[in-house]
Amino acid sequence: MSHLVKQNRRQTVAQLTVQYNAGPSASVSEHTVQRTLLDMGLCSRRSTRVPLLTKSHRQLRLQWAREYRDWIMDKWKRVAWSDNSRFLIHHVDGRARVRRLPGEQLLPSCTTGHTQAGGDGIMLWGTFSWAALGPVVVVEHTMKGANYLNIIADQLHPYMAFVFPTGNGIFQQDNAPCHKARIVLEWFEKHTDEFHLMSWPPNSPDLNPMEHIWDVMERQLRAQTPPCPNISTLRDRCLDIWYNLSPVMYQKLVASMPRRVVAVLKAKGDAIR
Repeated sequence: MSHLVKQNRRQTVAQLTVQYNAGPSASVSEHTVQRTLLDMGLCSRRSTRVPLLTKSHRQLRLQWAREYRDWIMDKWKRVAWSDNSRFLIHHVDGRARVRRLPGEQLLPSCTTGHTQAGGDGIMLWGTFSWAALGPVVVVEHTMKGANYLNIIADQLHPYMAFVFPTGNGIFQQDNAPCHKARIVLEWFEKHTDEFHLMSWPPNSPDLNPMEHIWDVMERQLRAQTPPCPNISTLRDRCLDIWYNLSPVMYQKLVASMPRRVVAVLKAKGDAIR
């Protein structure tokens, strides 16, 4: 039975029963197949979402990990992490279900690839560091270079000046097109005496501790009742959750960075979560 599951992790119990009964063994019922799978520990679980990585992506992730593997915690504490995420009024989880054993969640046959992207909802941009939770912004329009520059100048700049007044702060952002816009890069160049940009590999949300914060917020949002009836309520609830995030939680996320770097090295640049 185990080898049939591993041939196609996405088969249902009914499909596995038909396939098993087509073999030389005695015929069994779906109930027997279900019980056998559970006894073997092959439970049905949601497939793990991982970033779609090309060979070039993996090489750049390895290069990044080698660049930062010798960083001590004092350096990681100087990084302001940033990201954006979409929150929907009606949550939809389209992940497929697979049968796997504990510890198999990152096997290629047990994962679903996805890209970073943009239902009715809101887009949030936020930043944080070890020292303090930063601002969170509701992004009203498509994030273009000019919109992003407004966020950087009006929200990030004062935050970096407050948290890192000596100019030793480091800002992390991913490789979204708006982050690479000429007007944005020119702004960062003019402010290198106040803080520096961190290098970042492509398609690597699993390396960014902000992803965990978004997950925490999503879970807290879905646990609230009644469900959000409109965009205004969704916005208010998201902002309330953000500003009540535990410092212990986000400091633990920063403290996880050395382990993430080691994990990337061990995975030879592949996805680590």
